Amino acid sequence: MASQSTKLLIKGGRIVNEDQSFIADVLIENGVISDIGQDLGVSNEAQVIDATGKLVIPGGIDTHTHLQMPFMGTVSVDDFYTGTRAALAGGTTMIIDFVVPSKGESLLVAYDRWRQWADPKVCCDYSLHVCVTWWSEQVKSEMEILAKDKGVNSFKMFMAYKDTLMLEDSALYFAFEQSKRVGAIAQVHAENGSIIAEKVKELIDAGVTGPEGHLQSRPESVEAEATHRAITIAEQTNCPLYVVHVMSKSAADLVSQAQRKGLVVFGEPIAASLGTTGAHYFDKCWRHAAGHVMSPPLRDDHTTPGYLMDLLASGDLHLTGTDNCTFNANQKALGKNDFSKIPNGVNGVEDRMSVIWEKGVVTGKMDACRFVAVTSSTAAKVFNIYPQKGRVAVGSDADVVIWNPDRTRVISAKTHHQACDFNIFEGMECHGVPFYVIARGQIVRDPHGVRVVAGSGRFVPNPPYAEIAYSRIRRRDQINKPRKVEREPYKGEAITINNNDNASNNNV
Repeated sequence: MASQSTKLLIKGGRIVNEDQSFIADVLIENGVISDIGQDLGVSNEAQVIDATGKLVIPGGIDTHTHLQMPFMGTVSVDDFYTGTRAALAGGTTMIIDFVVPSKGESLLVAYDRWRQWADPKVCCDYSLHVCVTWWSEQVKSEMEILAKDKGVNSFKMFMAYKDTLMLEDSALYFAFEQSKRVGAIAQVHAENGSIIAEKVKELIDAGVTGPEGHLQSRPESVEAEATHRAITIAEQTNCPLYVVHVMSKSAADLVSQAQRKGLVVFGEPIAASLGTTGAHYFDKCWRHAAGHVMSPPLRDDHTTPGYLMDLLASGDLHLTGTDNCTFNANQKALGKNDFSKIPNGVNGVEDRMSVIWEKGVVTGKMDACRFVAVTSSTAAKVFNIYPQKGRVAVGSDADVVIWNPDRTRVISAKTHHQACDFNIFEGMECHGVPFYVIARGQIVRDPHGVRVVAGSGRFVPNPPYAEIAYSRIRRRDQINKPRKVEREPYKGEAITINNNDNASNNNV
């Protein structure tokens, strides 16, 4: 970041947190919010920003990115520099990326590799989730080390991608148990990978090789079934569950129903599922259709984005990410003759804030306070970094966005800051854009453009036992203890089983 004053004074804006809004000045010193009040005095060394008529909100937290991720034979084109630069351009001041070990690989080795990739490049603060792609006693012990010593409080399990990333139910159970034991959140990619594998074969054999096959191989019921199964396993282990990229109405309904039963389940729709649909898979242009391929797929029911936004606004869904995992046309072309080989992933890290404002606030479905909750504050609570992040308050990190609700912009791949050559929101007009973006007290975006320095972001440890989840988990542990009945031992006769008979029965 360019050399700037260590003091910033934001004058006259409306501060918006998740629970209240009010007009006040904000003083920032040495990367931290040091004072909030009316008519704060101006010192000579402070740079003053006039925020009259604008909103002063916590910087966005994108809970779900995959930057420079090796996947399906290639690597996502937005790395930790271009991806975080784009995030800042759109008003997101922190991302949480995923460490994805290969099957059989040490989680700690993979974690170190991701840190080595990210630390020299990130322009904003970041944290890491770690994926559990296989199960063993080694994995179990490494999960504990990651939670205690490495700042990881979330582990993601895949129920899809059979033979590469997918865990069977028994491994899911063990991973959920260990996540709970170390105070972490269990995350799931919820799709039935076994059914998908068979549907892919059927469609290829039937001559359906284009991107439309991707949607047809992963129907909504396959997402819903896996979501229900994950909720069941989470209930039986009393582990907090976080369903990533909720893409369908039926999966969202299951998350909502689980909460109504008192279960600790969080649902994460993403910018893509809130902002567009799977109708694009049937576009005559192969590149356009392939550009929307992601998993779970966008749904072709045109009412899905609005339905998911309704649940997000009402609190049935909780927070938002992007699943940002971008590939250029020549990378997507790996699947030009077989949709199952198209690298899965879309953009969103830059556009999430504007898309959610447009689809949520401009439509009257949520107010500005709820917008702050779903784009920042709830994420900070779930990953246990609140109020360091996710709030405009004295003592919080100075990750602040001055939001102009009246200005408009049109999203386009020609003007976005990402490295990818395609944008799934192409042509969408958004009312509501960042005016200034401040990360750790430094202006990184102003009306003249984006100014960032690689490596200026920091790794933010996520402590275990987030109160938003574990206050209820601890209580449920007390309520649902195993119950034993004290009774006299049975003293009657019991039959005996011949070992040879038992072996015969096992062969039936």
